[in-house]
Amino acid sequence: MRPLSRTPSVTASADKADRPLSGNHWQVFSGLLPFVWPEGRPDLRLRVVLAFVVLVVAKIVTVLVPVLFKEATDWLTANGPANAEPARQLALGAIGLIAAYGVGRVLMMVLNQIRDLFFTRVGQHAARELNIRTFRHLHQMSLRFHLERRTGGLSRIIERGTRGVELIMRMGILQLVPTILELALMTGILLYYFNWVYVVIVYATVALYMWFTFAASEWRIAIRREMNDSDNDANTKAIDSLLNYETVKYFGNEGLEARRFDASMARYETAAVRTYYSLGVLNSGQSAIFTVGMTLTMLLAAWGVMSGTHTVGDFVMINALMIQLYTPLNFMGMVYREIKQGLVDLEAMFSLMSERAEVSDKPGAPELRVGSGHIRFDHVSFAYDPERRILDDVSFEIPAGKMVAIVGPSGAGKSTISRILFRFYDIQSGAVTIDGQDIRDVTQASLRAAIGVVPQDTVLFNDTILYNIRYGRPDATDDDVREAATLAQIDTFIKSQPQGYKTMVGERGLKLSGGEKQRVAIARTILKGPPILILDEATSALDSHTEKEIQDALDRVARNRTSLVIAHRLSTIIHADNILVLDQGRLVEQGTHAELIARNGLYASLWNRQRQAEKAREELAQALEAAEKAGALPSAQVVAGVTR
Repeated sequence: MRPLSRTPSVTASADKADRPLSGNHWQVFSGLLPFVWPEGRPDLRLRVVLAFVVLVVAKIVTVLVPVLFKEATDWLTANGPANAEPARQLALGAIGLIAAYGVGRVLMMVLNQIRDLFFTRVGQHAARELNIRTFRHLHQMSLRFHLERRTGGLSRIIERGTRGVELIMRMGILQLVPTILELALMTGILLYYFNWVYVVIVYATVALYMWFTFAASEWRIAIRREMNDSDNDANTKAIDSLLNYETVKYFGNEGLEARRFDASMARYETAAVRTYYSLGVLNSGQSAIFTVGMTLTMLLAAWGVMSGTHTVGDFVMINALMIQLYTPLNFMGMVYREIKQGLVDLEAMFSLMSERAEVSDKPGAPELRVGSGHIRFDHVSFAYDPERRILDDVSFEIPAGKMVAIVGPSGAGKSTISRILFRFYDIQSGAVTIDGQDIRDVTQASLRAAIGVVPQDTVLFNDTILYNIRYGRPDATDDDVREAATLAQIDTFIKSQPQGYKTMVGERGLKLSGGEKQRVAIARTILKGPPILILDEATSALDSHTEKEIQDALDRVARNRTSLVIAHRLSTIIHADNILVLDQGRLVEQGTHAELIARNGLYASLWNRQRQAEKAREELAQALEAAEKAGALPSAQVVAGVTR
């Protein structure tokens, strides 16, 4: 598997489907073999061996069935009405051959089912193992990887990769291999009962049949590529639109979203019609080629019967052999197409797995040992892109057990500091240490276990409130969860719900208000109980009254913990031990609230603007309230809206 600088999209990988099997495809196929012959699973390896033994026996029976048909036919033609004197003995002989023929046909089906039964568990285990490895790998990838990928397209790669494993197992191993074995056994039968001319005709027919099948399949795969492209585009648009349901509603763009989705589906419809047309051409051509080959062998056999060199049973057998061979060959177009598409889909998945995380642990990295929780940023510079530096030579300390707040204009780099501390990104220069340990030298798991984050934008799992709070510590008891919910000031709300803690929060938590989601996130972090806290505008979605309650709870939780608070509302951090003021990626001021106000710099300017805005809102609220009392306004809803 070749390493790629970025994961190919499904569309890009599907583009490769209209080319012949490449060396890369064979690498993918070889990469799949360890899943078919899994290490440390002797039970599955035994199943593989048994499946192949049954496969061989099944194909031997398959080619012997026409021979039994031939012998029964010869018996009947040689001992028909003209030689009816020993009819009883002859009838018994014919019945035995016919019965053996019937048993043989039943065995063909039974053995194939037994083969599939042995191999099904192997195939399903391979799909499961590949899926879980891909799933784990995706969670190991860095934040930048997920920010640059579309969820819809990524899910399609995984979905098609899973299907690719099953297709290759079912089509490649259970269809292609048996067909090759049957053709080899049939060659021996033809040479034994007939001669090399029959073998040449059969192989020429099969070769022409396969050439036409593969050529037509390549044509059909090109159409399939367009179908995949349209399907991927439609799926991405649908998921993106549904995830942004509220935005669609805000702007009344349901019609626009429907038209965008319909445009992709229209392309899919056109490609689907062409697919059915091409299937008709493929089936007609296959039938014509094989019928010509079968007719030639039957003509030769008929000539042999007339010449006395062959029997009527030989004529019947060659027909039965050819018809029996046609059944698996008839699937070769689908087998070739599905195997190739499976390899293309698997190549996309394997390429995805070959991606290397931007942030990774050093070999043998130790775990972070948190003692006091002292954090230090030492001349840190960072940029998402080389052309745009976000942090420029930033240095500061967060003493153990203290609360340090970061403020500044939008885009100053406040949230970037929390992402660096959590090691979503590695810095370009400088160092970030916790208790003297560079966070790049310790394991990411131990670092993140020591840090609790309440983000500005909280996204919840589509599960119960209980599950979402317990996510902070999966082994927590129900009492622990309730205690955390109480500290986060959400326990009363939860109890007011008909299903209590079993209440479903909906997709991304959309059934809850912004403040309720934020309090669930706070409860989740409280339950985790980390020695270091990052509060990224944790009260930004709350009204003034609730904000005060939550702020009190956060103060209690942050007590004796090292805390980094990223704040937009300066009123929430006036009690911080130190306030860092960022502007354009540089640390321009720091000190306590009183010190910064006295300095009359950027912080004082931000504080004065916020106070003026708050005063204006209060005056407007009072005016609206007065108007409402005078009957000029229908309700207090507008007042509540402006005072939030």
